[in-house]
Amino acid sequence: MRIADLGDVLIHYADEGEGAPVVFANSLGTDFRLWDAVLPLLPRGLRVIRYDKRGHGLSSCPRAPYSMGALVADAERLLDHLGVKDCVFVGLSIGGMIAQGLAVKRMDQVRAMVLSNTAARIGTRETWDERIAAVRAGGIEPIADAVMERWFSKPFRATPELQLWRNMLVRQPAEGYAGCCAAIAGTDFCATTASLTLPTLAIAGSEDGSTPPDLVRETAGLVKGARFQLIRGAGHLPCVEKPEEYAAVLTAFLRDIGHV
Repeated sequence: MRIADLGDVLIHYADEGEGAPVVFANSLGTDFRLWDAVLPLLPRGLRVIRYDKRGHGLSSCPRAPYSMGALVADAERLLDHLGVKDCVFVGLSIGGMIAQGLAVKRMDQVRAMVLSNTAARIGTRETWDERIAAVRAGGIEPIADAVMERWFSKPFRATPELQLWRNMLVRQPAEGYAGCCAAIAGTDFCATTASLTLPTLAIAGSEDGSTPPDLVRETAGLVKGARFQLIRGAGHLPCVEKPEEYAAVLTAFLRDIGHV
């Protein structure tokens, strides 16, 4: 485990392997263990970097609210700290929003992006404000079951593994969760994402209740030449429900763009 001191925040990260860099940014309410089932299935010879965004996992938790600009800057500063250029940035949900923002800001850092279960704009400010108010009032526990329904397919919700992800969600700092909700609420990347021309893969889960396939497909359509891949039978976290298929889709993209 490593910590990068970025001044106003401490970012917990893992940096493993040598070769072409692939950076993974996880979703709201999870830490970087989100990718554990996928990583062993990827080709050898990659430099794999994962990190916990501010307010999540073992990173520090500044006072909320956060802006998307701050989350993008955290990723930017971490990659500068690690000397990373020309990475493939894989972002899921809020991680995919960070990917879009970073790709616009730092073309030298990001040569391709994977937008997994995400969009240029997710939800409405009113919906996010309601969630922030609920978390402020009672913590994450009262909303956890509803989140699980949006995250996972019905068959997966019937397995014991569901409890692992529910536990991960409720153990995130409420301040950090609310802070990142505020960042999503204030983000609309439709215009800026439409200016991008880098290789892009968009991944959706057919059972995703948070970012439905049509929303992901619409965002893919903003980027010229972007590919869209639907993973059937998976919800918002297909890397958890269908890790073999997820790894195969990601590997094919890396090979097609000459990153492995």
